[in-house]
Amino acid sequence: MNIHEYQAKQIFAKYKIPIQDGITIEDAKDARSAAEKIGGNFWVIKAQIHAGGRGKGGGVKFAKNLEEVEKFASDILGMTLITHQTGPAGRIVKKIFIAGGVDIKKEYYLGIVLDRTAEMPVMMASTEGGMEIEKVAAETPEKIIKVGIDPLIGFQAFHARKLAFGLNLSKEQMKHFGKFAKTLYQVYSNTDASLIEINPLVLTSDDMFIALDAKMGFDDNALYRHPEILKMRDLDEEESTELEAGKYGLSYVKLDGNVGCMVNGAGLAMSTMDIIKLSGGEPANFLDVGGAASAETVAKGFEIILKDKNVKAIFVNIFGGIVRCDRIANGILEATEKTNVKVPLVVRLDGTNSSEAAEILKSANIENIITATDLADGAQKVVNAARGV
Repeated sequence: MNIHEYQAKQIFAKYKIPIQDGITIEDAKDARSAAEKIGGNFWVIKAQIHAGGRGKGGGVKFAKNLEEVEKFASDILGMTLITHQTGPAGRIVKKIFIAGGVDIKKEYYLGIVLDRTAEMPVMMASTEGGMEIEKVAAETPEKIIKVGIDPLIGFQAFHARKLAFGLNLSKEQMKHFGKFAKTLYQVYSNTDASLIEINPLVLTSDDMFIALDAKMGFDDNALYRHPEILKMRDLDEEESTELEAGKYGLSYVKLDGNVGCMVNGAGLAMSTMDIIKLSGGEPANFLDVGGAASAETVAKGFEIILKDKNVKAIFVNIFGGIVRCDRIANGILEATEKTNVKVPLVVRLDGTNSSEAAEILKSANIENIITATDLADGAQKVVNAARGV
């Protein structure tokens, strides 16, 4: 689960991490009074959506007077903000964060993410603050300093020194940075976060560090321990089909391709998407219907997949272990009647009673159902079907 910048800053403030003062509003009429309450002589108006690259998309503006605050607030609220992370559809801005100006001496990047290969959190820092970290990693990876943090010992002084030396900080700056980084790791650990990103982390003229931005994501499986964070969930920022799938116990993630995928088991689902890519296609989704797939779950899966108008064909790739393949085959036929699946449906069933399942599908003699002998055969057939071949 992700939260907005202003919400992440609320969490930072509880841990006394220095942040940029600001007020969140949903109506442009409140912009002037918010700016007056913040004080100062220039302000930043920032769109609140769950995506990066807001500035490039026109979602971050700098106002030098109260009239500009009102204008920019009116321009940004209600706009469809398109960034490299929102996709072409963009996101409608329903909230903005108005913050006071900061005297910036230098900008940095600081973040923590779970490295699943190393099996520990990794804190990353860079002198290239304000830049997209993905671009920095691709073009100048030497400018990213990383330290792995063993959860058994936590964040230590030697971690801070390595990062600080990499950022070319002075002795006095190192002291402030070390305290900031240690507290940030405490936030990461205590909240069961999966990601914290501050871009930019700024150094002020008096050599203090302030989180000018804040991005946080959390492990969904740990949210039961954090009801106060769960309350921050903004369903408007989440894919509606993913939310609907969750109500029925389906694991669904929407992607940008045109080949729908229905699979039982997360590992098999990932492999299925990989082989579709290898066969020249683009998966439209990740959908795991679970080990005990039934006619009802399959029908709901079809319904959710077909809400994506980009889907031109569906690949059903089921391994019959807990549930026999012949039952799944009958469930697929029943589900296609319920949902009226009109796109080509490539079916590959393997495991218990797979030969009986193949006979059931063949005997049904339904024109848009195509059987596959194995994974590679199924992937190629569904890619061809999506292309209309």
